[in-house]
Amino acid sequence: MPDFIWETLRKEAQDLITREPLLASHVFACVLSHQSLCASLSYLLAHKIENHVMSAVTLRELFEKAFEREPEIVQFAAYDIQAVVTRDAATREYLPVILYLKGFQSIQVHRLAHYLWKQGRRDLAQYLQSRNSEVFGVDIHPACVMGKGIMFDHATGIVIGETTVIDDDVSIMQSVTLGGTGNEEGDRHPKIHSGVLIAAGAKVLGNIVVGRSAKIGANSVVLKDVPPNTTVVGVPAHKVGQPCSDNPSHTMNQLVESE
Repeated sequence: MPDFIWETLRKEAQDLITREPLLASHVFACVLSHQSLCASLSYLLAHKIENHVMSAVTLRELFEKAFEREPEIVQFAAYDIQAVVTRDAATREYLPVILYLKGFQSIQVHRLAHYLWKQGRRDLAQYLQSRNSEVFGVDIHPACVMGKGIMFDHATGIVIGETTVIDDDVSIMQSVTLGGTGNEEGDRHPKIHSGVLIAAGAKVLGNIVVGRSAKIGANSVVLKDVPPNTTVVGVPAHKVGQPCSDNPSHTMNQLVESE
């Protein structure tokens, strides 16, 4: 997957330079001057989150070491890119995903923060969490576990708590909170299974399970487990039927099929 994505990105970058020369230097710096997806991502993400505290050079070294020691991070990034192109009707090419889409970029910064958290470098991981929030408007605790093929659509205002687990192939829209129900300690955040779609503004609170291929409607407040292949809506959320597909995270279909 990473090799295919990289080849496609380079081709699209060449095409973009031809039709829009004003972006040539930017595209060259982010894509065409590099030899691999991991090199391109490390450069791009480091320059996105640099500031007076930590330079792009230092941040890029962090990304590159993480990619080298845990190649799965880059593999997961490739699946995240593919997820956006497949699911987002407004995105038909691969290049805009890495250049412009802050949902994708925020997930990749989180992957570095999570890697550092596991290495015991928790102060640095929390610093990256803070930069992620400042730059992209997405606040993800570094301990949160994420699978591959994750899409944050629009992404602004997404908040994800410490003990949250998100499986593969999940789509989350803007202003979603995966949080706790109070100041309790321990395992206190949601577990989101594969194929789930969480629509804009939804709040999923507590150590609850959202089953495979479930769908949570916009602005719903979910306080209890959601069975697989179920659509819930409302405040508090209640079952209203089934999703209109087996993988609502892929189709992004907001409609409900009555039982």
